[in-house]
Parts: sequence; C-alpha cells; structure tokens
Amino acid sequence: IPTYYVVSKVGLMDTVWSLILPVGVPIFNVILMMNFFRGIPEALEESAMLEGATDWTVLSRIFIPLSKPSIATVTLFSLITHWNSWFDGLIYSNFTKNYPLQSYLQTMIVDTKSLIESGDVADLISSLSVNDTNLKAAQIFISIIPLMIIYPFCQKYFTSGLTLGSVKGSREIQLIN
Repeated sequence: IPTYYVVSKVGLMDTVWSLILPVGVPIFNVILMMNFFRGIPEALEESAMLEGATDWTVLSRIFIPLSKPSIATVTLFSLITHWNSWFDGLIYSNFTKNYPLQSYLQTMIVDTKSLIESGDVADLISSLSVNDTNLKAAQIFISIIPLMIIYPFCQKYFTSGLTLGSVKGSREIQLIN
C-alpha cells in the first residue's frame, strides 16, 4: 500500500516507470553481490596494488571479470522477477492497453470464458477444437519463450563460476595450516 501511494502521488501511474522504479534495487540481490565480493581474497587486490594498479584498474581487470557469475545470477534473478510480476501491471496501470505482457496474459487466463463468449476468438477456437485448458497452456508457454532464449547465454557463467579459482595455491596453503 505505501508503494502504491508513493507511485500514485509522484504521478507515475500508467507509465513504464511505475513498473521499474519501485523494484529498481532489490535488496536481496545487493546482499548476494556484497557477500560475493567479501568472498574474494584480499591477496588479489593487494598484489595488484603492489604492481602499481589503481583502484579503477583493480575493479575493471580483477573484480568485474571474477564477478561475472554473480552478475549473471543477479541478472537472471532480476529478469525472472520482473518477467513474472503480473500484479504490478494490474495495480499501476488503469488501462489494459498499458498492461505488460504478464498482466495481460493473467487477465486473459483468469477471464478466458468471457473472451471465448465475446466472439473475438470463438470461431478460431471452435474450428481448431481447442479447449480452455489447452488455450491457457499455450498462453503460458508463449510467455516463457523469451526466458528460454536468454537462459543459455547466462548458463556459461554459472558453470564457469563453479570451476573458477582465483588465487593460485590458496587451497594448498589452507591444507598446510
């Protein structure tokens, strides 16, 4: 309720910004990234500083390449969260023409009977002998196609994150101590 009140008072209703700004910085993702960066050994930064690297060089040449798996994870989490958030479109948009895809599909799936009875797709459905359940399943499948296209590009970062070792010999040092 407070978020809705703020969005309406700021004048963001019926805009794309009402869907982006309230969830712009998810705290869970910030905590994930913070814990990932805490897990990177300080020896990497210290050795780069001893070699004469600046803070920006350390960030761009060490921390960002090492954090690609966590960035891919956070990106995928954010993408799926935004993609599946059908309720935001319903409460922040007053007109169905402004609905995002998931809000539109949710209203169609919940209200398929009236859509069929209105005659918009009744002839098509009757000629194809498609029942209500099959129509809902097709709508849901079509809505996940973009995620299915994006996931394989993120998959390589997940696998490389499992096998990535950044400090050579750190395991041997732990075993000796």
